[in-house]
Amino acid sequence: MRVYLVIMDETDEARKALRYASRRAAASGGSVHILALVPQQSFNAFGGVQATIEQEARDRAEVMASSAAGSLFSQSGKMPTISVRIGEGQAVIKEYLEEHPEVAALVLGAAAEGAPGPLISHFSAHSGSLACPLYIVPGSFTSEDIDRHAKQ
Repeated sequence: MRVYLVIMDETDEARKALRYASRRAAASGGSVHILALVPQQSFNAFGGVQATIEQEARDRAEVMASSAAGSLFSQSGKMPTISVRIGEGQAVIKEYLEEHPEVAALVLGAAAEGAPGPLISHFSAHSGSLACPLYIVPGSFTSEDIDRHAKQ
């Protein structure tokens, strides 16, 4: 079974990547994994304050991922696997891919304008060392474009 990994945040790019991955999974009999990243805090507060800050960030990420998963379930009838991890994005994704050899593709969404973003920049520059193909959904794609390309 083909598994498509989507990195979820609150951006349109992530929603487009999720739409593509869900349509691609449906067309291939596969499934979707959603990975929500919680950035490592760049400062050290007192123990209790630090723990509260990290827990609040984790809670926001879980709500966002669960909302995306619910939307995906209502469309496809399949519940995706959800993971929320704290840490630096590229390192967390590489670790996730090592732990999940069943992942057939990493699906990222590009912005409609401007720079491609740190994850796309990093993984496209290092795509030769990835354990799976990298799919980049153009930011200019409409929902209809995504649906048409995902079925191919």
